[in-house]
Parts: sequence; C-alpha cells; structure tokens
Amino acid sequence: MRETVEVALPGRDYRIEIGTGLLAEAGALIAPHLHRRKVFIVTDETVAAAHLAALQAGLAAEGIAGPALTLPPGEGTKCWAMLERTVEWLIAEKAERDDLLVAFGGGVIGDLAGFAAAVVRRGMDFVQVPTSLLAQVDSSVGGKTGINSPLGKNLIGAFHQPKLVLADVDVLGTLSAREFRSGYGEVAKYGLLGDADFFGWLETNGPALAAGDVAARVRAVRRSCEMKAGIVARDEKERGDRALLNLGHTFGHALEAATGYSQRLLHGEGVAVGMVLAFQLSQELGLCSQEAPSRVRAHLDAMGMKKDLADIPGELPDADGLIALMGQDKKVRDGQITFILARGIGEAFVARDVDMGAVRKVLKAALADR
Repeated sequence: MRETVEVALPGRDYRIEIGTGLLAEAGALIAPHLHRRKVFIVTDETVAAAHLAALQAGLAAEGIAGPALTLPPGEGTKCWAMLERTVEWLIAEKAERDDLLVAFGGGVIGDLAGFAAAVVRRGMDFVQVPTSLLAQVDSSVGGKTGINSPLGKNLIGAFHQPKLVLADVDVLGTLSAREFRSGYGEVAKYGLLGDADFFGWLETNGPALAAGDVAARVRAVRRSCEMKAGIVARDEKERGDRALLNLGHTFGHALEAATGYSQRLLHGEGVAVGMVLAFQLSQELGLCSQEAPSRVRAHLDAMGMKKDLADIPGELPDADGLIALMGQDKKVRDGQITFILARGIGEAFVARDVDMGAVRKVLKAALADR
C-alpha cells in the first residue's frame, strides 16, 4: 500500500512517500539523491533498538553504507549539547557538504538532525524517515528544524527542507499506546483547523486507526500531509497561513514549558489540551457555538487522550504564570501573543489582538477544575 504527496516548493520540491515496507525499500528510494553510496543516520536509542537494523538492511540492499549516531530519547535531547554532539560526529565521520543525513526517529530527532544538517558545512541535504505518528503527520514535513531553549520551545533553529520523506506506517506498530495517542493530537488538529469532513471521518474511524487498521492509518497520514504540504507551499516561512498549523500550540507549548519538557506531558498531549483551550477561548469570545468545544473534548475523550488541565499530573503555574510562558512563544509579534482561534470545526484563523482578560478567564476556569 503506497500513497505519495508532493510538497511544491519551487526548486526545493520533494515527495512524501506513505505506506508499508518503506524501510526495506529505503536504499532504492534514497539512492537517486546520493553522490556516493553512503549516508549518515541520526537516531535515538529506542528507535535504534526497534528499527535501525531494518533501515540499514534496506540501505545495504542498494550497496549504501549507513553509520549511525544514537542519541538518548526524549524532548530533553533537543538541546545545545546534543546538537553539538551530532555536528561534531558528522565532522569526525568526514561527512561532506554533498552527503546526505538521514533523520530516523520521531519529532525530536527530526528537528535536531535537520538543524544539524542545516549548519554542518553550511548546509547538507537530509531525508526524514519519521517513526512516530506525530512526526509522520507533522514535524517531518515543512522544513522546520531546531532545538529548545530553557526559555521556550523551538526558539533556536532554521528552515531547511528535506529532500524526501519516507513515512512507513509499519513502524507505528511498535509505539506505546500513549505515544500513538500523542501523535493523534496532531492528526485531529488538521481536521479542526481546516477540514470538517476529515474530522468527521476521524470521529468515526479514529478507534480503528488507533487499533491498528493499516488502511485507516495510511489515509490519516496522507490527508494530514496533504493539508500541511498545501499550507507550506503557500507560506513556507510562517508569515501568514502556516501559523494555522499551530492550533493548540500556543497553550500547549506553555504547558510543555511548565512541565519541564518532561514525560509529564508529551508534545501531542499538550497540543490536544491546547486545542480544547483554544476552542473554549473561541467560545468565550463569541466566535463559535458551545457545541464546537464540546465536540472536540468528546472526540479526544473517546480516543483516551488528555483534554483538560486536570489530566496533567503535578503542579502547574497559575493563569498569569501560564500567560507569561506564552509570551516566550516564537509567534509573538510586537509583544502580542498569537492565538489560533476557530469559528467552528474546520474553521480556524490567526488572531493577534486577543483580549487577554478572556484568556485569563479560560485558564482560571480550567485550573479551578484540577
């Protein structure tokens, strides 16, 4: 089973291949992008244990060597120290500007390795081979690379487009239920921001998708990638429409910072909680009916996902503390926090002059329910 999505960027267009058995075909798919039969793989310990041998075998089938750097798993890896380790490894391995790096892992590895590719020898090519649902539907597409600052998420980085994305849905079978649900937060986001019919399909098919239905997984990944590719083609550097992809992220990133980028709250979980808050804020501002946030919460609940601040373990800052963390978001302009709000399911828009009193009210209510 194979689907292809094109990312149309003049002079830098690339394909997203989605389907089964792609690791075994990795050598054949990557070979046209090589100037010599060697790539440099960056991965993490969890992915390496489960899938590295399969990827290297797929490369070896085409005579391609694939030395690998294995990093610790987790959001904490998106830091200066691990970026330095990756860059110095590539230099020590004599990676050349015309060589290709393979980012083999979830969103953390994709972001970190992509950033390393952007800066080593002033830029080398890379291929994304995402192994988490979140990475397959979102972070591997669009060229955003980077690391976190102690002051905020993704504040250090570069736009650097991959040459190819290989999304093998077979590898999703090794994800924990929690990791899969975390990624599903980004899938639901696409329906909520711009495709009400897709969200309706997810309400019906989400449980089968989570249970392992391959056809449903391929369809969900393909539709998510189609939507992201279309937005990226219109607005590569996030000056307009691309900000829509941050539905739920303004709240979610603040919650991730508040929980120390730890296992207390995974990225997709923060996005899910953030999307509920965004719809509740939209309702508070009179932009959408009460039915919309209720429908979002009901679907996330049906999928067994975090949806409320009460679902996040441990202490959280008060409303003003969370707003202060939002102030470090990379989308802040002229000191104003950017929010993605909605007039209904599939009707999101960018808002840059939001009543912070309403934001405070929504957060206080959510914190009071903890």
